[in-house]
Amino acid sequence: MTTLSVRAPLAWLGPGRLVQDAQVVCDGGVVTYAGDATRIDHADRDVFVDGFLMPAVADRHVHIGLSDPAAVLLGGVTAVRDLAWPPERIFPLADASEMPSFEGPLILAAGPMLTGPGGYPTQDSWAPPGTGREVKDAEDAAATVEELARLGSAVIKVSLNADGGPTPSDAALAAICDAAHAADLPVTAHAQGAGQVERALGAGVDELAHTPWTPLSPDVIHTAASRIRIVSTLDILSFGRDTPEIRTALDNLRRFHDAGGTVVYGTDLGNGSIPPGIHSREARLIAEAGLTKEEVLATMIRAPLEPDAPADLIAVAGDPLEDLPALEHVRLVVRAGRVVLG
Repeated sequence: MTTLSVRAPLAWLGPGRLVQDAQVVCDGGVVTYAGDATRIDHADRDVFVDGFLMPAVADRHVHIGLSDPAAVLLGGVTAVRDLAWPPERIFPLADASEMPSFEGPLILAAGPMLTGPGGYPTQDSWAPPGTGREVKDAEDAAATVEELARLGSAVIKVSLNADGGPTPSDAALAAICDAAHAADLPVTAHAQGAGQVERALGAGVDELAHTPWTPLSPDVIHTAASRIRIVSTLDILSFGRDTPEIRTALDNLRRFHDAGGTVVYGTDLGNGSIPPGIHSREARLIAEAGLTKEEVLATMIRAPLEPDAPADLIAVAGDPLEDLPALEHVRLVVRAGRVVLG
């Protein structure tokens, strides 16, 4: 492995760590130093970038089979979570992505979305056969989760999309959560339709894969803030327009954040006109929900730049702590200590 040293006039290494004349040193795919620029000898490659240095971005909701992995990586996103794709296609791709030379981001995969018989997304044109996995009952649900854990699933996704068709029964939903937690896997839910967020909270789901776009009561918001996190995916409700759905979602996310809830960045890449790489409009919508610009950046990164963290970093032209659209102008991408752009 080669040693890489990157210097920049300004770097944000993570929450509360803004450094002028900064340096990050990477060795063996991990960060070994991040802080003030110092003379560290024996780097195999030294890079100076005239820009804003920061941790690389992770997108926690994608469908990578509907996009171009290389474009995602060159756009500043070095890690993604695929939240529903046929297992025979996504798990081999996720395995291949662990190689530093992979022309794309690191891929963590859910495999298929667990749903009720005939439920979403089994009847939807965007989803190839196998994207949804029907579970008949609690026993079948638990066995399916155990199978996915053996195949390498990083997260279990469940469809609670009552507007799109049948959903798993209460017993099956509880069995999904119990089996996933026994395997140390989180559960994320597409919750859509009356009462579905409440079902997710009651069953022990760990995360909502989308910000809900129907109004949530204050009690539900406060319960959610103490139990789960929310993946943003706001722009799929607007694609740059002002819609009733985006207004409601922003209100839900604002109240959730104000109540102490955790928000993470995700775009639902593959849905409509969402671009590969960093999507600054998603970042701006998260800010519109009341997060500071630094809090927005914190939702987006894979990990702060500190010793033993993944050697994934980017540089952009301009300071996103002042102007979030600066994220659109990526000048440097480093994944696992390897320069892929710059």
